[in-house]
Amino acid sequence: MESGAPLIYSGRIEEGLLLGDPDLLRKEADGYVAGDIKSGAGVEGSEDLSTPKKHYAVQLALYTDILERKGLSAGRHGFIWDVNGEEVPYDFAQPYGKRNPRTLWEDYQECLETAQAIIANPSSTIPAYSSGLCKLCHWYSACLGQLKATDDLTLIPELGRSKRDSLADKVSTVHVLAETDPNAFVKGKKTIFPGIGPETLIKLHERARLLTSEDAKPTLISPIQFPDHEVELFFDIEVDPMRDYCYLHGFVERTGRDNSTERFIPFFVNSPAPECEKEEFANAMRYIAGKRPCSIYFYSKYERTIYRKLQGKYPDVCTAEEIEDLFNPKHAIDLYFDVVKKFTEWPTRDYSIKTLATYLGFQWRDTHPSGAASIEWFDQWVRTEDARVRQRILDYNEDDCIATRVLLDGIRALR
Repeated sequence: MESGAPLIYSGRIEEGLLLGDPDLLRKEADGYVAGDIKSGAGVEGSEDLSTPKKHYAVQLALYTDILERKGLSAGRHGFIWDVNGEEVPYDFAQPYGKRNPRTLWEDYQECLETAQAIIANPSSTIPAYSSGLCKLCHWYSACLGQLKATDDLTLIPELGRSKRDSLADKVSTVHVLAETDPNAFVKGKKTIFPGIGPETLIKLHERARLLTSEDAKPTLISPIQFPDHEVELFFDIEVDPMRDYCYLHGFVERTGRDNSTERFIPFFVNSPAPECEKEEFANAMRYIAGKRPCSIYFYSKYERTIYRKLQGKYPDVCTAEEIEDLFNPKHAIDLYFDVVKKFTEWPTRDYSIKTLATYLGFQWRDTHPSGAASIEWFDQWVRTEDARVRQRILDYNEDDCIATRVLLDGIRALR
């Protein structure tokens, strides 16, 4: 910055107790403006009502505050380069609206005061469990141990910080909720807990009972009918969001519900080139077409979302209508949204495929299996072309597909 570099990537800046690692520092006029590169959209909400993301804004404001204190700022604004390749400006002095004069800078100041209070020790933080985020954090074991020791309410699936805070005065732990009559807190069509309706409270109470009962078993809330096809495909894809690139389409094929007939069919790119992504997408589509009529099982709507995106990138491979027909719920079943969440209850902290398949006795071959790890392995393979790394990705993907089959069989066996 002292030499006037026009653009600085991954610089570290600090002043006093403030420390920041902005992805970008761009020279403007007599100072610098901070920017970050994100794998999500730069704003939230619909296009005509979109607003800056508060957590992005606080991060950028920290960098701006450091620049100001060092006399190197070009003004109270920053920018995000988002997943769409667009630069989204963030103006920290702009009020939220005519009726709300609060600014993003005030949001930052409030967060800064909270952080300073934590460091100074007059206040302390309480961890909360989140199945998606926590497992990617290196503090996971420490936080989980504390949550178990305090029997924290967020160990109940889909009971996050806000619901815990609403319940805290009357219901403090998982065991307390399990032993409580939820109807005692119902007043007409509402409960005494803000943001928690009667049906939700009863559901959370039942989950607390499952977690605290030694002989608890997963249950089927109501009967469910699965497609009846001789051939079943268990489907999982691997995507590098930083490259915006689908590098593996994996299928485990089974005939007649006989596990001895299982075989793994992978479509793995030869390189990170667009033509390779297109080729393997086309190969996967041809493979599925050759197996129909069949039942297709996957876990969450991610596969459908990515296939819609791939069709948009490569419209000569297939039509949008073919993608919608492929994921028609008459034969394509999202086990997470359409089955687990709607029809089952489990004595587990979350409903991730790894948690449920592990509960049913399945074990991944890799010691650290995760989608995030697969992305890292793919990056290693791109740089090194190491066959062992490629095989590690394939093994992980195959295990994910088999885990989906294990879960389906487990659900079919529920009472």
